[in-house]
Amino acid sequence: MTQLSIRLGFWSSFLIALAYVIFTACFAGILLTAPLFIWSDLAAYVAYVEANSQFFQNLARLSMLLVGPLYVVLLNSIYEYADAGKKILARIGLHFGLAFAVLTGINYFVQLTAVRFNLAQGELQGLEQWLQANPISALSAVNLLGWTLFFGLSSLVVAPVFAGGRLETVVKMAFLANGVFCLLAGIAYAFDLVVLLFLTINLGMGGAVLVASVALCILFYRQQTLSKAHPAAT
Repeated sequence: MTQLSIRLGFWSSFLIALAYVIFTACFAGILLTAPLFIWSDLAAYVAYVEANSQFFQNLARLSMLLVGPLYVVLLNSIYEYADAGKKILARIGLHFGLAFAVLTGINYFVQLTAVRFNLAQGELQGLEQWLQANPISALSAVNLLGWTLFFGLSSLVVAPVFAGGRLETVVKMAFLANGVFCLLAGIAYAFDLVVLLFLTINLGMGGAVLVASVALCILFYRQQTLSKAHPAAT
């Protein structure tokens, strides 16, 4: 690996972990500063937005918007890290990761811009299908397609790249767990299993990604230390 690919791997994994910490803090902030919102109709959502600050919601969306491109950067560093015989897995994972970043990025950018502008201007016609708060909107389905199918497949394909030491095993198992949680979340969404969806995509996926990103951060830090001690090895 080159010094640049190691640094990119370190910082992308670090920032992904930070984004998940921020998201978790925002989730707690929402619960502490506003009543829990459960979708019923557009009028109720508009009233909720007008009555409660959307700072934590928008900060959470921004943090998740950034996770997509950071994950793509991380996957490129993983490709550089992978042994020659496993680079094909890293490349496949990268392509699935690109689909994940595009689909989820569309959702969060629309929420932060078009949806916010339309709500501010009172342009509500047809807005239900663009709201992430509406669990059966078209855009919610697009978003969850990214998080469940493509993020899940990317995680499962990338997991075998890591083998050998204890830290590599942690990364591998975290990716495998994330893949399973994501695919289960997709099934839960398709069959309207609300409790399973919450457990898999919020608790399961969130925990697995945090473990994987922290472990990768440590792994790339060790790679950087090794490359400085033995420049010829990289």
